[in-house]
Amino acid sequence: MVKAVVGEETQLKSIEDRLSQSRFPVQAGLVIGKISSPLERGFVFDLVPTPPNDAGEPACSLLETVKDEKKKGSKPKSQAADSPSLVIDDDWVAEHARQVARMLVGGMKVVGIYIWVTNDVFKNSTIMLSQSIKGVAEATPLLQTDREERLLIHISYSPIRWTCRSCTWTSNTTSSSLQPCDFKMGRVLTSLQTFKCTYNFNLRLLVCHESASNLQTLSDILRQGISHHAKELKDAKAVIDGNLVLNDEPCTLDGVHEVELLLPFMKDTYTEACSRKDALGVLVFSGSVHAFAYLNSKEAISQAVSDIKGDIITSLQSRLDIICDDAYGDVWPKNDISPEASDGTSTDKPVSQLVLHLLRKECSLPFPRRVFVPWLAGTYICDYLQPSETLEVLKDHCVELLSMEAPADASTILEPEIEAPSLVTKSFWDVANPFHSVSSLPLEKSGGHAREENRKESTKSDNVNVRAAIFFLLLSILVGFVLYVVRRSR
Repeated sequence: MVKAVVGEETQLKSIEDRLSQSRFPVQAGLVIGKISSPLERGFVFDLVPTPPNDAGEPACSLLETVKDEKKKGSKPKSQAADSPSLVIDDDWVAEHARQVARMLVGGMKVVGIYIWVTNDVFKNSTIMLSQSIKGVAEATPLLQTDREERLLIHISYSPIRWTCRSCTWTSNTTSSSLQPCDFKMGRVLTSLQTFKCTYNFNLRLLVCHESASNLQTLSDILRQGISHHAKELKDAKAVIDGNLVLNDEPCTLDGVHEVELLLPFMKDTYTEACSRKDALGVLVFSGSVHAFAYLNSKEAISQAVSDIKGDIITSLQSRLDIICDDAYGDVWPKNDISPEASDGTSTDKPVSQLVLHLLRKECSLPFPRRVFVPWLAGTYICDYLQPSETLEVLKDHCVELLSMEAPADASTILEPEIEAPSLVTKSFWDVANPFHSVSSLPLEKSGGHAREENRKESTKSDNVNVRAAIFFLLLSILVGFVLYVVRRSR
């Protein structure tokens, strides 16, 4: 449980000045930072106001209480009871949190919400604020545990005062508790350690024949594959600056630290596909992920490794979410659909919703690439660009979602995924094939025929090898016999 919270003084003081000069009686937004369970501390990097919704309405507002002056003789109510009530658009705040979370790298999370409102209104709105925090937590999960914890920062005015509370609950309960925790301002961002990693991956995800009521779409298979790979990545060993991480001590060296992840050998999916009767193909998901993570100087180095791994998986999931969220997603060419797919299956749908085992031709799908934008005190945030998008889209996202000035100099934006490493020939995701290439399983044919032809080709290859071995053996015996006879004749 978080007992103390430290906020970045430079950034929070700037926000305090902006709020005090504004005429808004209320404002709500997201808290960007980090919660360290081992240290029982929270770190706040920035506060991001939630923008107005699509209808132009603010995310939160005050609803004046209606006073009934006809009632006389009633006891006087307290000032808090007569204060306006707070109204929050929980769904919109949660959606804002979901989109902002995509732009954060390892060691940076949406850890709660903040509210700028009078002390009386705040006291009357704690239950509503707890529900808003839970909505944000559901949209941006932090840990794979049944216990959730987020921060609620209250900035009151007349006079201005900062307070922080920790909101905790478990997955099997609906109630939550707000516990006060110490809050102070200090230097947070300048004490962060920077870690970066270039992670090359090549996942082969099995496509199996399913029943008509349980058809596998592209997004279904990829989500399962990413979730499975997250478990494999969790056990990977880490090498930082050329040294294998063996201890759990804090990192004392400055500068940017290079991280390399070492995974154990995995079983061959192609071999598994040949041995399974229900296998129809293999979805090849390969590319390169560039990841960042930021570590507080008091945290153990193993936390940086965990944050790098989490950033890799989050990046893969975010790219898939962007494609699935695209209402105007690309539609797969109709000539890539098998004749069997024309019976009751519409081809005019986003590629993420296509049923793979109905396709019969090799297809490819480029995923968004990741770019990094300078943020605060030398740190970076990220965004994702579709193949047809430019950096102008990135600037719009920075202004709309993070309320930050778009970078004026495009050269300060890092684009490491433009030039792919040697294992990838094009962009981030080179190929996502629902079927093998020509050198792999011939999946343009039906699964049974493909496996049968593979057995025949394998048998023919084995027969040729056996005949060649017998031929060379007989030839060796013949040559040896001739040499023996020649020597005896002499």
